[in-house]
Amino acid sequence: MGSNRPYLLRALNEWINDNNMTPYLLVDAGRDGVQVPQSSVKDGRVVLNIAPRAVAQLVIDNREVRFKARFGGVSQSVVVPVTAVLAIYAQETGQGMMLPEDGAAMPDEGPDDPTPSPEGGDTPRRSHLRVVK
Repeated sequence: MGSNRPYLLRALNEWINDNNMTPYLLVDAGRDGVQVPQSSVKDGRVVLNIAPRAVAQLVIDNREVRFKARFGGVSQSVVVPVTAVLAIYAQETGQGMMLPEDGAAMPDEGPDDPTPSPEGGDTPRRSHLRVVK
């Protein structure tokens, strides 16, 4: 199975927009293939506003997020591989989703990797995701 990351990004972007909020992406700017204005990068990360009023030609496909936006009044093309997206959230509320920073497979995405149980059988691997309040 392919990655569920681009599907989650598209769905959450639609949900945020449908609720009249502003979708922001938190991006690891140090990943290969990331093309963002370096002046916007802080501590190796960049926050991008992908609201329809802020960008043109937004495409979120299975490999990358790309669009045109103005930075300091100058129109620039932005390309972000899906693996470099750390989170998508609504700017107004912070609601959204953090994605694994290391680009590891999402649960149910990678090969089965059972861990032995004390009884000697195999149990499914536990998710590395946790709820943060």
